[in-house]
Amino acid sequence: MHQHVIVTFGADKRFEYRLTPEDLAGITRDQARAWFDREFQELECELPTPMGKVLAVDRILSVARYSGEARFREHPEWAEQFARNAAVLTGREVLRVDVEKYTIDY
Repeated sequence: MHQHVIVTFGADKRFEYRLTPEDLAGITRDQARAWFDREFQELECELPTPMGKVLAVDRILSVARYSGEARFREHPEWAEQFARNAAVLTGREVLRVDVEKYTIDY
């Protein structure tokens, strides 16, 4: 299955990643979760409404927000890693991460 990850930081700031099964080969859900856990801690992310357990979507949104648009633009290899891990973690064909609205759509 091909997957499409879209990360937006407002109307004109859009990053799209079209991923093939080969792009995701070798990445397990546990590895994807561990990648987001590491990034979440390294970026010192805080959730806007901490309610106890941190869900996968919270980690994806927080890592995108705390990384910022500049990191997606200036570090494409990191951004592709973000997209690959988000695709594996969610397992969705299309994943839209709207950082400005702090929402994820499938």
